[in-house]
Amino acid sequence: MKKNVLLTGGAGFIGSHLCDDLLRSGDWRVVIIDDLNDFYSPEIKRANLAAFAGSPDVEFIEGDIRDCEKLEKVFANNRFDQVVHLAARAGVRPSLTQTKLYYDTNVIGTLNLLELAREHGVPHFVFGSSSSVYGATCAVPFKEDATIRKPISPYAATKASGELLCHTYSHLYDLRTVCLRFFTVYGARQRPDLAIHKFTRLIAEGKQVPMFGDGTTRRDYTYIDDIIQGVRAAMDYTATKHEVLNLGESETTELKRLIELIEESLGRKATIDRQPLQPGDVPITYADITRAREVLGYQPTTKIEEGIPKFVKWFLSTAAANAAA
Repeated sequence: MKKNVLLTGGAGFIGSHLCDDLLRSGDWRVVIIDDLNDFYSPEIKRANLAAFAGSPDVEFIEGDIRDCEKLEKVFANNRFDQVVHLAARAGVRPSLTQTKLYYDTNVIGTLNLLELAREHGVPHFVFGSSSSVYGATCAVPFKEDATIRKPISPYAATKASGELLCHTYSHLYDLRTVCLRFFTVYGARQRPDLAIHKFTRLIAEGKQVPMFGDGTTRRDYTYIDDIIQGVRAAMDYTATKHEVLNLGESETTELKRLIELIEESLGRKATIDRQPLQPGDVPITYADITRAREVLGYQPTTKIEEGIPKFVKWFLSTAAANAAA
């Protein structure tokens, strides 16, 4: 008997990769809910969904997690073993100007799902959080028990709020919750607004690459395969009622080194457009993954030096396919 999972945001970058992995396992029936919003081109998300179009084990429902009535019908028509909640308004900078939208989607939407999971007896809830919850004041590497009361963007505040709601529902009701703090995920299908994808496109087109600050900000870049490994392990986790876990590579890369790696993979030099640091950006993200190793068996394997060439290969193949279309 196959297990049933509700996957929110399943048409997106991480969600579509997770759906791929679940289908390969042969153990799951996946119900995807995604509103296909225009934060980036809905056609990209439709292309991601097209890969599952022929599968009897995938049902796609176009819907918004703010729409309680629609969500209620989804839960009423299915008996879910799990919810994997990846849908969100993403990105730090847009949250500075669209704060209410971010709050409504990321906080109220998460609350809607937790409440319906409680009402319908769903035992397991995996929440996609973010390294942004650590803000700019936590000691590095970031540990899950650090105080996260000083977020520096509305996006970070909404993700911290989602974690708190998960803890509350786990404490009050018989609902296991696992909150996963993702650290700068990249790989095939990465959102076009994110740095690696954006820089690759600009360098390939011979356009200027905006570099915010002096290039010494550092990020813990995590390859998509490693993230999926961690999410799948979180879906199998049963030891405690509530966990918060970092999923990263536990290594950091300077922005200017990242650009060099993209240059090397493309065989082209970048023209740098130096810009001031942006509000809401943190100087460093760096995951301590000790806890994830212990409780999930999480073991990231793709170094940035291997991951960037893989991403660039995908980018070039996609660009060639689009040019031929």
